[in-house]
Amino acid sequence: MRVLLDECFPRALRRELPDHEVRTVKEAGWAGVKNGELLRLAAGRFDVLLTVDRNLEYQQNFSGVTLAVIVIVAPSNDVDVLRPLMSAVREALPNALPGSVKHVSR
Repeated sequence: MRVLLDECFPRALRRELPDHEVRTVKEAGWAGVKNGELLRLAAGRFDVLLTVDRNLEYQQNFSGVTLAVIVIVAPSNDVDVLRPLMSAVREALPNALPGSVKHVSR
């Protein structure tokens, strides 16, 4: 699966997804791009956007978006806080459907 890590997501956690093609927003050349435009750019190039931005689903319209979003719900985006949740992310990835938003938490 092609996974895009949002700017707010620690890139060090890409190693937690060894069976997937993982790139960061910065690597894709989209640093600083606003969420709506980011979703349009990523659609078709990636299968899933992985983020900790809990407001994304309330700020964007996902109808017609060919990208799934997985939101990790955690008190911070610190690597040590998010790493324990990565097994749940790995479990959620195969079921991530285009246009859907899935939450992963403790």
